[in-house]
Amino acid sequence: MRLSTHGPFIGLTSLLLAVPLLLSTPRADAQRAPAPASSVAAPPVDLPPTDSHADAPASSSSSDDQVSLDDIRNFSRVYEVVRQAYVEKVDNKTLMKAAITGMLSGLDPHSEYLDKDGLAQLNEDTTGEYSGLGIEVLQVDGGLRIVSPIDDTPAARAGIKPGDNIVKINGTLIDPQNVDDMFKQLRGKPGSKIALTIAHQNSDKLIDLQLVRENISISSVKVRELEPGYAYLRISQFQDDTAGDLDRKLGELVKKSGPQKGAVLDLRNNPGGLLTAAVGVSDDFLDSGIIVTTRGRLQDANMSFNAHPGDQLNGAPMIVLTNNGTASAAEIVSGALKDNRRALIMGQRTFGKGVVQTVLPLDADHAVKITTARYYTPNGTSIQAQGIRPDIALADLTVNKSDSGPSLISSEADLPNHLANENIKPGTDINDDGSAADATLATGDYALSQALNVLKGMALGHASAERH
Repeated sequence: MRLSTHGPFIGLTSLLLAVPLLLSTPRADAQRAPAPASSVAAPPVDLPPTDSHADAPASSSSSDDQVSLDDIRNFSRVYEVVRQAYVEKVDNKTLMKAAITGMLSGLDPHSEYLDKDGLAQLNEDTTGEYSGLGIEVLQVDGGLRIVSPIDDTPAARAGIKPGDNIVKINGTLIDPQNVDDMFKQLRGKPGSKIALTIAHQNSDKLIDLQLVRENISISSVKVRELEPGYAYLRISQFQDDTAGDLDRKLGELVKKSGPQKGAVLDLRNNPGGLLTAAVGVSDDFLDSGIIVTTRGRLQDANMSFNAHPGDQLNGAPMIVLTNNGTASAAEIVSGALKDNRRALIMGQRTFGKGVVQTVLPLDADHAVKITTARYYTPNGTSIQAQGIRPDIALADLTVNKSDSGPSLISSEADLPNHLANENIKPGTDINDDGSAADATLATGDYALSQALNVLKGMALGHASAERH
């Protein structure tokens, strides 16, 4: 069994939130414990009994919920009508797969039938290695909508943004009848070309893009200093090695530059990933408290994850940057740090994916991914279809440096015959006050510049509190 909160994303890296102790898919892909994910073994999981009385209270079932012989006959008749009378011949395997797919898609947007290719994709997803464009895609009303492009991929470099709609692929208009086939075309051999026609959100203008597929091998963690003492932690998705990668890279930064006064954790456009990675990342910055809980009808779906002592930043202030593309596992981390009062959330409301999927294997090559639980933040809040509201809201803006005429006198030092400051060394540039660097950051990433400014204020308060 495998739990996922990344169900709606059917894109090139539609990562599943997984729980190792429940894992029994043929291609195991939970966070490795010490062994590689592909070698993790787990006991088999029995499928729920078909008798509705077996996993629900007796009072909740009634004779009205039974499948009658007439229902079975109608299904068989429709099956035969399609098989015999449809304008083109359809083989029995295709019809049966379509019937199963239709049954699951009628439940919610996240439940689906997985064949051998689908299971293989799960294995690729959790390693972050595949050949394609580097986009997360959500199927909406028979079309394909971009949830987020992944950093440093053909899609991101082409300017694809969250909320964009893919209108055509290789000149073919996407519609509900061909959407599955169109989606499959997004993948392909490295070096092969693909033409996308997209429309930006709230725009009717169509944009044609010529892209080349690549081998996408994504390092999900980037760590650097924004300026001395202030760390920037970017997590693009939650893979099986994300928590360990963060530990290593943040540890290297602290060893090289010393303890940090604060950190910005950037989860913008992070589509989610493995539950174990989300729990591990949250635990990196918490000494105690609940991280996340899940609740469903099956006993194995009811779980709670708690933090352990040990904060990588030793309590230094944190800002978490979010937007509408922050989803799934990224929302678990955001909720854990917010509810435990460990970090301030800045940006925009998150995506709102608060349900859990379980992958139940049918045989070696087929499985069913079905919604089995909801997950809750430490305060017991469900973020399903609502998302997490930021503590400090930021509009999605870009800023430009204002025009200003040349200034002949900007300080006392520009006046003739001014008295020198005896404490300033010759050659010191008094204009190097950090404002130029702030302008560069603000024009390049307005939200990040605002987060850094707030973080500096928090760090001053934190240092003052430590002195007292």
